[in-house]
Amino acid sequence: MTDTAVSPVIPGSQANHSRAMLWLISLVAITLSLFQLYSAGIQPLGLFYQRSIHLALIMMLAFLMFPVFGPAHKRGLLGGGIDLMFFAGAVLTGGYLVLNLDAIFQRAGFWSQTDIVVGCIATLTVLEASRRAVGLGMTIIGIIAILYAFAGPRGELPWLGEFLPGILEHRGYNIDRVVGQLYLGQEGIFGLPMGVAATYIFIFVLFGAFLEITGAGKFFIDLAYAATGRQRGGPAKAAVIASAGMGSISGSAIANVVTTGAFTIPLMKRLGYKPEQAGGIEAAASTGGQIMPPLMGAGAFLIAEYTRIPYLDVVKVSIFPAIMYFGTVYLFVHIIALKQGMQGMSKDELPKVGDVMASGWHFLLPLAVLVWLLVMSMSPMRVGYYAIITMLAVAVLRFAVWFFFVGPKRGEPVTAPRLWQAVRTGFIKLLQGLELGARNAVSVSMACAVAGIIVGVVGLTGLGLKFSAMMLAFSGGNLLLALVMILLASLVLGMGLPVTASYIVLIVLVGPALANEFGVPLLIAHLVVFWYSQDSNVTPPIALAGFAGAAIAGAKPMPTSFQAWKFAKGLYLIPLFMVYNPEIIVGGPVLLVIWSGLSALLALGAFAAALEGYLFTRLSWGSRVVLLPAIVGVFYPSLVAEMAGVGVMVVILAGNWLVSRREQPAAA
Repeated sequence: MTDTAVSPVIPGSQANHSRAMLWLISLVAITLSLFQLYSAGIQPLGLFYQRSIHLALIMMLAFLMFPVFGPAHKRGLLGGGIDLMFFAGAVLTGGYLVLNLDAIFQRAGFWSQTDIVVGCIATLTVLEASRRAVGLGMTIIGIIAILYAFAGPRGELPWLGEFLPGILEHRGYNIDRVVGQLYLGQEGIFGLPMGVAATYIFIFVLFGAFLEITGAGKFFIDLAYAATGRQRGGPAKAAVIASAGMGSISGSAIANVVTTGAFTIPLMKRLGYKPEQAGGIEAAASTGGQIMPPLMGAGAFLIAEYTRIPYLDVVKVSIFPAIMYFGTVYLFVHIIALKQGMQGMSKDELPKVGDVMASGWHFLLPLAVLVWLLVMSMSPMRVGYYAIITMLAVAVLRFAVWFFFVGPKRGEPVTAPRLWQAVRTGFIKLLQGLELGARNAVSVSMACAVAGIIVGVVGLTGLGLKFSAMMLAFSGGNLLLALVMILLASLVLGMGLPVTASYIVLIVLVGPALANEFGVPLLIAHLVVFWYSQDSNVTPPIALAGFAGAAIAGAKPMPTSFQAWKFAKGLYLIPLFMVYNPEIIVGGPVLLVIWSGLSALLALGAFAAALEGYLFTRLSWGSRVVLLPAIVGVFYPSLVAEMAGVGVMVVILAGNWLVSRREQPAAA
């Protein structure tokens, strides 16, 4: 097991590219990564310069990676012509702003005809790049947003306004105003989502790519196996821990599934887990990686920018909820192992902790530098830059020690050909990391660009306030009903949007209502929406992480997705606990925080036991039925209800433990 390397997931690599196209993709991707490193650590650029150059290079890469007719078809003359046209549009989108930025600022709303034409080209180019890199769903939502801006008596499409319900009506806007908002202002394509993608997100995606390319995935997986492999259900528990480790540096739940799942799923099946269970466990654990500090995919950076709360504070308050989530998945795994009488793996099958640490300790140093610099309140973009530099420096130093003192050809003289070959190999690894980081960032950046279109339209038309009023009316002022509506909306959006885009769209629409109308603290409102945005990865009928787990496990997609949905129930319960027990996030009296944390852990454990019908031994149906209202009591905002719920759960679970103790002598 320790001799197997983890292959990084390279987006767009399945397309039918010619050799020349592959070279061009590599060139643009490496250029993008070098530009991001330069602007992050050497010479910071102005807002529009940074965002416009980033978006232009990202779209150029998208049109090269994803042919117009899909990855299974060759470009041909027609496809090549269309791709070239959109490639030119990508260059124009960024180049026009960079070359004319001062003149555009001087016009200050009195746009020229050229401004409007280029803005239209840029908007169409963004939508097409999103269709290829993210999916048709994101593009359709962007188009609907633009049509909504045109609808109204003074808009380009006044007839469309007749079909809008009264609460959604607005005056309507002409093409000059809409294009000015979307392309030439700070609230559209180049707004906050693109700003975060072009700075914080990319640099950490690049950091994760370097960790992938240098074998960090293998290190985390081996470390997890060494720690848990001999326990009951060891491979499944290793999947949970490895996914938490990989997820904290990975920006994609699906990439996390295929990276760690290639190891964990076959071993889970061999140990006795059903294929659907093995795929579901990996999908649920990998989805949790998106809420695991310090990176949390792109969420921590977006939350910090929207709330104006320091990034480090967002990370700190997210640690305990993430532990609660992984603890729940871990307990599900343990209960299933007990129910099915599984044993752990033998000692000979597992790596040794000492050997794993000896071969991969250097992966922990960049993470330590990252955390230390964050604690020192350095800018996250600069932190990511120094973390990458540290990792490269450590890798070079470790390789030099291996090459000169420990290598397989020890005793042979260090000749020029050997040294040149080693340097060449290291340089190729460096280029691969730069390319992989840029490729991995394409989908996130394009999702943020189209999300900027949606945010721009919401700001222009006042849709956010109208949506908040609708939610308040439909929920009747009931907070729980409003949260259920948000959950359903996130599920529907998640069927066509990636997690980041789903979060941005939802927080713009429902965030004001949660914070202003229902009194939910701002940070908790953002965390709730961000957590709910994750559920599309594991919830049927569209459960992308579940489908990826099913493919590796050789199981049917829908049963695997239902298993993932069951194991990931913490995504639904923990946000509710944040809302009704805000002290665990925003702080409060120490005793109250401790009480809330312990009662939450107990409730999640009882929930897993009630769902599986097993803890120390089998739970009767009566006990499972009684546990459910006790769990609800812990989430209810009343100390009396919480204490009653905790008391009932303690009695039932303690009784289950006593029954298991009596059963042991009888079984013997």
